[in-house]
Amino acid sequence: MNQISNWSDTEGLKRPPKKRTKTRAWIAGLAAIALAAVLWVGFSYRESGQAAVAPMSLATVTVSKPLLREVDTRIGFLGQFSAVDRVELRAQVGGTLTEIHFDDGQIVHKGDLLFVIDPRPYEIKLAEATAQLRTASSRFTLASSELVRAQTLKQSQFGTAETVDQRMAEQIAAQAAIDDAKAQIRDAQLDIEYCHITAPFTGRIGARLVSIGSLIAGSRAATSPTTLLTTLVSLDPIYLDFDMSESDYLTFSRQRARLPGAAADKVAISLSDENQFARLGSLDFVDNALDRSSGTIHARAVVANPDYFLVPGEFARIRLAVAPPSSTLLIPDSAVMLDQSQQLVLTVAPDGTVVPKPVQIGDLRGGLRVIRSGLAPGDRVIIDGLMHAIPGTKVDPQNGTIRYDAAADGQG
Repeated sequence: MNQISNWSDTEGLKRPPKKRTKTRAWIAGLAAIALAAVLWVGFSYRESGQAAVAPMSLATVTVSKPLLREVDTRIGFLGQFSAVDRVELRAQVGGTLTEIHFDDGQIVHKGDLLFVIDPRPYEIKLAEATAQLRTASSRFTLASSELVRAQTLKQSQFGTAETVDQRMAEQIAAQAAIDDAKAQIRDAQLDIEYCHITAPFTGRIGARLVSIGSLIAGSRAATSPTTLLTTLVSLDPIYLDFDMSESDYLTFSRQRARLPGAAADKVAISLSDENQFARLGSLDFVDNALDRSSGTIHARAVVANPDYFLVPGEFARIRLAVAPPSSTLLIPDSAVMLDQSQQLVLTVAPDGTVVPKPVQIGDLRGGLRVIRSGLAPGDRVIIDGLMHAIPGTKVDPQNGTIRYDAAADGQG
């Protein structure tokens, strides 16, 4: 029994090591699985990192060399149209207005009848003057006959020199009465003429300021109060007034002599709702002194207006040539960028790098922006895709074309 007990105790002492061996196997398996997971995650991260740093494709932009074209130098102004002739129609005789022969705002022609003032009071005045003329003529005839008789009697010693002188004075007075009566007739005829108010020139008439039946105050004296009937303005041709700054005037004066013939006075005009300078005019007046308060000098152009489309008071843009044509670089206006206080143009270097260049710009010509300095004829300017072009980075340039729109420059 003791032997059996001892054997049993010995076997009991050996069993615990078997359990520890199984536990170690499970731990080793789990460790192998964890290592495999770590290696898989690391490999996946490495693959994704390589994909993230893979090189991106270059941005595509459109480039073109500046357009080289012969254009003249111009300066621009803002002007306002005014009538060549403008008149306030006022009555020169008083009376009752009896007739109106126009519609407000219509075109009237020189000599057209516009208003009629009741002429009857002046017709009566004319009749009185005519009667006075007849009376004076009769007195003159009588005075002439008596003068002849007095001279005859004097020669035959039956009359005196005093009588002759008296009859001669009566004849002279009768002649003066005739002259006065004739003047009264002309005055009455003039008043009757002024009762019929006509258009002094062709133009557009304004709104009537009186009605039929109105009592009109009229006078031929400028100091006397008169009734304003309406206004009349001429339309063809029409003036376009504008002001030059002192610097623009100096440029204009120095360069004008170099322009040939009528080109020195030619102006291109665009209305406020027009994009093209298709209307033409001729400079006909530059004032003789600068305005000290504004530093400007007044100038004026004459514009043909056969369809009466242009009206006084309307505004327009003006282009005035100040230098003869010369070779000029032109690029689209959209290619010019504003960077704080300067203009920039993005160009592409031979290696594809975007290079910004500061430029000095001029006016628009043919829908394109004039470049006065900062660009060379061989520069490749980015004309499309500017949002993808970053200075210092590389791009994929594609060749494009810059086109000149002659119609937009008033030449089409």
